[in-house]
Amino acid sequence: MDEHRTASAPASPAARQQPRERGSGIPLGRIAGVPISLAPSWLLLAALITITYGQYLSSRSEQLTLTTGLAVGFGFVVCLLVSVLLHELGHAVTSRHSGIGVRGITLEMLGGYTEMEREAPRPGIELYVSLAGPVVSLVLGLLAAGAAAILPPGGIAETFAFQLALSNIVVAVFNALPGLPLDGGRALQALVWKLTGDPNTGRIVAGWVGRLLALATAAVAVLLLFSPLVKGYFGVLFTLLVALTMWVGAGQAIRHAKVVGNLPPFSARELAHPVVALTASTPLSEADRIAALGEGERRPVVAVVDSAGSLQGFVHGASARAVPAERRPWVPLGDVTRRIDPEHVLPGDLRGADLLAAIRDDPGGDYLVVTGEDVHGVLRGAELVSLVAPNRRPRRPTVRRNST
Repeated sequence: MDEHRTASAPASPAARQQPRERGSGIPLGRIAGVPISLAPSWLLLAALITITYGQYLSSRSEQLTLTTGLAVGFGFVVCLLVSVLLHELGHAVTSRHSGIGVRGITLEMLGGYTEMEREAPRPGIELYVSLAGPVVSLVLGLLAAGAAAILPPGGIAETFAFQLALSNIVVAVFNALPGLPLDGGRALQALVWKLTGDPNTGRIVAGWVGRLLALATAAVAVLLLFSPLVKGYFGVLFTLLVALTMWVGAGQAIRHAKVVGNLPPFSARELAHPVVALTASTPLSEADRIAALGEGERRPVVAVVDSAGSLQGFVHGASARAVPAERRPWVPLGDVTRRIDPEHVLPGDLRGADLLAAIRDDPGGDYLVVTGEDVHGVLRGAELVSLVAPNRRPRRPTVRRNST
């Protein structure tokens, strides 16, 4: 099963040129600058397919030993992995062609996913990117079917090519079904978006259709369980696992739509607090006094600049609040300042789902909002989260990646 997800857009040209490495999975390298990772869950499925397919081949031929069958089975698994990678590269290439960056590709047990830097700006682009993967799988399936047709019948090569053709065609057809988190669900979302003018409505409709498809897939698994044509439980369990994954993915899409529906219709620039620039040697108490002068609808955030006026960072709210009142006249701002890192810089025009995705790694953090060389202010992630979900406390990351 395949899907493509959206992640935050890099905040600087350097970040765009050098995408951040993915935090999970086994890194396999890069293709055209896109990081490729392998989820550990894939190793389990690879072992199961290798054993099942190897036993199937050895049972069909008396001249084929189990060891040889397992070797061929492993080769089949590698070909499937390459097929999934090409499927995901179809999404990645069309995404880049449409001006949407790609953070990385992850290959996992039930397929893979391509992580985009932002949402598609128009329904036509969403449709274009979504259908690219199934088209690639269909082409691979037809090529393998052509190879199976010209190979000597009954041989291992012909059987291998036929199974590869069948798997790719099944992947293409299944992923084209119109329900999230499948590619066809993204296509349905794009069509509803085009008709209603609201991408969120499309996401909700495609999410509920995805749940119906998940139930239908589970029903197929139950029917297979009682079918005399099916021997063993591997296929049944695999189908149930696919159904469960679809149900979870569809539910996540529906919940995401509800969250996005609660987002304020403002850009990061409009939500940012103004900045008061002070030097690192300024006492914390003096910074409190100056910031209080601007107290109003949006209290200023204290930023620290060097002697040349270059911005170095801004006062970290939690660190500053932890300083007792009697010590504040003696604590310089430099001691409670968090330096700016690229992951906590946001473009000023970011809004909606893209803005929410941009702070997902540190929803309680503070973000510098800029447009080119212009600094608009500081966006408090906790405030944005409270607007979206008033009863939810922001999750703090277990490992801080920004320096103090």
